[in-house]
Amino acid sequence: MKLIRADWDVSPRIHAFTTTRYDGVSEGVYAGFNLGLHVGDDPAAVLENRKILQQVTGLTQPIRWLEQVHGINLVKASGPECQADAVWSNQPGEACAIMTADCLPVLFCDRAATRVAAAHAGWRGLAAGVLENTLSIFDDPKQVVAWLGPAIGPMAFEVGDEVYQCFCEQHPQAKRAFAISPTDHQKWLADIYELARIRLHAAGVKYVYGGHFCTFTDHENFYSYRRDGETGRMASLIWIEG
Repeated sequence: MKLIRADWDVSPRIHAFTTTRYDGVSEGVYAGFNLGLHVGDDPAAVLENRKILQQVTGLTQPIRWLEQVHGINLVKASGPECQADAVWSNQPGEACAIMTADCLPVLFCDRAATRVAAAHAGWRGLAAGVLENTLSIFDDPKQVVAWLGPAIGPMAFEVGDEVYQCFCEQHPQAKRAFAISPTDHQKWLADIYELARIRLHAAGVKYVYGGHFCTFTDHENFYSYRRDGETGRMASLIWIEG
């Protein structure tokens, strides 16, 4: 099983990574380590992949999977099932998990290793404030470290003018995260990593790592909804060592 581990400077008590599509028992368009039950894959295969993930992590508490809706709702990892796009915990051995296949996974922890969180940031959730809402559970954003996991890269994420206007109206510096598409001059190429950095820095987060992948172009390692349409999901997880 191949994992992309967070390359950040934090306490060794913090465990954080994103899965890839390597190994696993899913087949066809979901081939590999699909963890999404909602995408049309054989449920038995997904549950077996989740069982493998649980074993590999060594977590004794079951991983809680969110029903993600591209919103900003933040929930406690130990809470009841509900629709949410961000989750947090202050309990050792309790994992925060979100699923993606082009959208940006953002993992958070504080320097003292007392709280962790994970957010699912597609462009809609990002613009609506999912990162800022997730940061609300930390006492001081200056003591928070964030890691940007694998997402669609800046040369592949083509968007319309409404996306450009939305971000630039909120943060004028967001203009630097857009470039005119070379294939359609009526559209933009968006750097979702840079958009996230701008918002995190504006919220007071000084330490932001990651942002070096492209799920769209790296078929070998990652699922990509924009590339394939019908496809699987990776998971990004973070927890405090129990």
